[in-house]
Amino acid sequence: MSDTIPHSERLLVVVGPSGAGKDTVMAAWQHAAAQAGHAMYIAQRVITRPTRAGGEAHEALDPAQWQAAWAAGEFVLHWHAHGLAYGVRARAFAALETGTVLLNGSRAALHAIRARAPHCRVVQITASAHVLAHRLQARGREDAQAMVERLRRGPAVQADISVTNDGALADTVAALMRWWETALHVI
Repeated sequence: MSDTIPHSERLLVVVGPSGAGKDTVMAAWQHAAAQAGHAMYIAQRVITRPTRAGGEAHEALDPAQWQAAWAAGEFVLHWHAHGLAYGVRARAFAALETGTVLLNGSRAALHAIRARAPHCRVVQITASAHVLAHRLQARGREDAQAMVERLRRGPAVQADISVTNDGALADTVAALMRWWETALHVI
């Protein structure tokens, strides 16, 4: 396998703090793109989190299985965050030949992602601190200390576009559609 992901100019790496609504925004964005007649796909991640924990539709592996897959070179991209291991298999990027792929990435892994996908675009989804706290509490995956740590995590990154997802989801998606159609010359 080559060191870089082919057609990485069609890869949109979505980053932002936990609770910003990245998965919700990505699903709504994909739906809006389909309604407009455009091909947009969401890359499935492999995570050492049980599927019953909620959130995105991911491939769940236990830590030993994930480590074995990583050691076998099965992941094009991989990183660790919040005590979990994440990986993305090559098949998740096959759709780049015909359309745009959204990847729920990690701010901490952006350097490594950009090394493999040098022409990718970074989309930062943010939300105000009180909205983040409310959303983290509502999803119930972390205890109070883990929520505090997530809320303290890293500053904003250099992104091609940054949107605040505090208001109506439709407004967030409309802003992203306008940017995407211009930035990638989607007609």
